[in-house]
Amino acid sequence: MGVAPARPRGVAATDWGWRHQGRKRWAVDGVTLRIQPGERVLLLGASGSGKSTLLAGMAGILGGDEEGESRGTLSVAGVPPQQVRHEIGLVLQDPESQVILQRIGDDVAFAMENAGIPREEIWRRVSPALDAVGLGALPLDASSSALSGGQKQRLVLAGALAMRPGLLLLDEPTANLDPAGARDVVAAVQSLVSGRNHTLVVVEHRVDVWLDVVDRVIVLDHGSVFGDYPVADFRQLVSAGGRVRDELDQAGVWLPGRIPPVQLSAMRPGYTVLSARELCVARERGHTVYGPVDMPVAAAEAWAITGPNGVGKSTLALTLAGLLPEASGEVYASEALRAGISTSRPIRWTSHQLITRVGSVFQNPEHQFVAGSVAAEIAAGPRALGLGHAEIETIVAGLAGRLRLTHLLRANPYTLSGGEKRRLSVATVLATAPQVLILDEPTFGQDANTWRELVELMGGIRDEGKAIIVVTHDRALVEVFASRELQLVPGLSATEVVAS
Repeated sequence: MGVAPARPRGVAATDWGWRHQGRKRWAVDGVTLRIQPGERVLLLGASGSGKSTLLAGMAGILGGDEEGESRGTLSVAGVPPQQVRHEIGLVLQDPESQVILQRIGDDVAFAMENAGIPREEIWRRVSPALDAVGLGALPLDASSSALSGGQKQRLVLAGALAMRPGLLLLDEPTANLDPAGARDVVAAVQSLVSGRNHTLVVVEHRVDVWLDVVDRVIVLDHGSVFGDYPVADFRQLVSAGGRVRDELDQAGVWLPGRIPPVQLSAMRPGYTVLSARELCVARERGHTVYGPVDMPVAAAEAWAITGPNGVGKSTLALTLAGLLPEASGEVYASEALRAGISTSRPIRWTSHQLITRVGSVFQNPEHQFVAGSVAAEIAAGPRALGLGHAEIETIVAGLAGRLRLTHLLRANPYTLSGGEKRRLSVATVLATAPQVLILDEPTFGQDANTWRELVELMGGIRDEGKAIIVVTHDRALVEVFASRELQLVPGLSATEVVAS
């Protein structure tokens, strides 16, 4: 990228902790560590262990007393992170919250403009940054809102790389990316930090892609440091087995090359409940994204929709769910699914008719949050259906228990970790017991334990006779869960259906 030398910034924490406003439990507590300038660190831990909170603390964005309280000390380059925020690059789990401007070139330039970098230097950096993350083929005036979730993740990373920060903080930077996109991102980051002019801290559940980039692995458990290893020692611990490996496994840490064992019964597909015929899909009228697609979905069956970022997977999912109109062709429901509704086309159903028949989990969990607490969020659908108080409480308690959310029932959904938000979004849809469940990246942000539990939960729902469609880049999920796979291929008018 022709990056000029930056000044690497170190991080120091002494008994540091943070508690979100209104929470009894500290998200992070008693953290003591020192990251030297130029070090490259992989931060691991279970969902909800405090990784994102620690990263936000390093970035100086946790807010003041009205958002929570802290104790102990946390510094970057020897001062509070807020004082050197312009030297810190942060990529959050949710790219939507960091994409600001309508044109992608302007969005990459935005942070540099705020930092007072000269205009001519800004535009020398924009295109190389987009090239580095695999978006260089797009024009600088391309619409950022038209990008897929994975492409937005790359755009945010381009903005961070262009800043040439002394401290680069990445929170699940490859979680929503296809394999090629993930390789692009890892290569771009590796190129940036290879000269040790930048300190790197990356949070990621899947460790394999980062072990060749980092020097050191720090593991959090229940908000505190569980282990701190040079990367060579971590590799040896994982490969040799023994007590430490077993403890990491039990804590939900993803171990290289290991898929958590799941218990699923044999699939017995029933009658077709939802079908796509010659379906073409579009976000905007007249601008077809993909098609045609033929897709018969049966009760007690699991489909996976796969393909590269931006090909149209999420658009197809929203169209199948009756939330976007067909560009051409048709999505239609069986008589059994539409019982009591005159039209077979889900796009013409009311929201009340949809929620008990076709439930959708969006790619971004926050797009479907409507309440101020986890309990109220799960209860929203059943309450809209007019269920009684006792029945709603039973539904909330049951789903919270199955999805490890019981201790968070009073928490604000927006203060949850990325993995917890994902599980909550699944719970809100399950609360109305739809016959077809469509989930966009359902395993995003999950540790090994919650991944296994979520897959087994979906398997149990499938065994109840429900149809499940997942949009995913998670090959492990496809291999252990789906019976049919719809592969979307850019530039082709048809898809290939294969048995998994």
